[in-house]
Amino acid sequence: MERNANRAPDMAIAPINIASATAGNWLKEAQESLIAAENAGGLLGTLQHSKDNNGSIKSFLANSQRTAANIALISQGSLDAIRDLTLKMASDAYQKYADEKFEALAKQNAQPVNYTPPKQLDAVIYFADGTTLDTVKNIFTMPDGKQIDAKTGKEYVDESAIIRLANGAYLDTKNNILVMANGTKIDTVTGLIVSTTA
Repeated sequence: MERNANRAPDMAIAPINIASATAGNWLKEAQESLIAAENAGGLLGTLQHSKDNNGSIKSFLANSQRTAANIALISQGSLDAIRDLTLKMASDAYQKYADEKFEALAKQNAQPVNYTPPKQLDAVIYFADGTTLDTVKNIFTMPDGKQIDAKTGKEYVDESAIIRLANGAYLDTKNNILVMANGTKIDTVTGLIVSTTA
C-alpha cells in the first residue's frame, strides 16, 4: 500500500511527439502535439469529458462538434493533397507530351547523312581589273582606292577614322577630307574644295 501512495495518479495522457525528422517546421509540430496531448480527441476524449461534467449532454455535444470540426479539417487537408497531386500529375503529363513532340520534330528535321554544307564565299574576291570585294565587311574597293559600301552602294567611310561634328558635318581623318552638312568636301591639307554635292 505504501508503494502505491508514492506513485502519481494514473492519467490518460497522449504520447507527445516532440519532433519529426521529416517535418519542415519541427517547432510548430511540437506545439501542435502538446496542444493535442492536452485536449484528448476522438470518441474516448468525448466520453472522458462527459464523465467530468457528470455526463451532461451539453459537454458531449460540444466535444462532438469539436471532433466533427477536426474531421472536417482532416478531410480538407486530404482534398488539398489530392488537388496538389492532380496538378503535379497533369504538369508531368504535359511535360512528357511536350518532350515527345520535341523529339519527334527533331527527328523530322535531322540533318541528312550525306549532307554537304554550302560553301562559303571567299573573304576577298579579286576581279581582273584590280577591283576587290570584301565579303566579310561588304566593301567594294575600286582600283583607284575609292571604297563603296556593297550593301548601300554609297561611298564607304571607315567609322574609326571619322570625327562627327554637331552640325552634321564630319572629318575623315584617314583621307583628310572635311565633309560639310550640305555634302561639300574640303581637303583639310590644302583648304580647296574637292567636290560639291548639291
